[in-house]
Amino acid sequence: MKKNIILIALFTITIFACQNTVKAQVPDAVKATFQKMYPGEDDPDWHKDDNGNYESNFKVDGVKYRADFSHNGNWIETETSIDVKDLPKAIRDIIKADYGSEDITEVEKVEHHSKGVFYDVEFKKKGKNMDVEFKENGDIIN
Repeated sequence: MKKNIILIALFTITIFACQNTVKAQVPDAVKATFQKMYPGEDDPDWHKDDNGNYESNFKVDGVKYRADFSHNGNWIETETSIDVKDLPKAIRDIIKADYGSEDITEVEKVEHHSKGVFYDVEFKKKGKNMDVEFKENGDIIN
């Protein structure tokens, strides 16, 4: 039992140590693009995602953001969590008619390099998560 506890503790410490070293491994091109986009933000938390992109988590005026960049510094997207009430009315109306707002688990406003601004709404239906991306006018884009 003691061996298991020690192994779990060592594993946990190793995981946290590896996560903290990602910041030092962020390419200069990624850091430069980030600083151009978010001047004055000097302490983002960096992580590498499953696609090899770099994710920065940070706050501006108390609002949480996540910005993603490719390894060569190209900006991919920036997401921020919002409340359902902050969705454009056209989207709220479609959700009410077609999905049911009680099933919403997460809402994000997304600025994307190729899709522009859209809203990502995650629903939980029959035990499964489903993401639907909406343009501001309520058009579904995925």
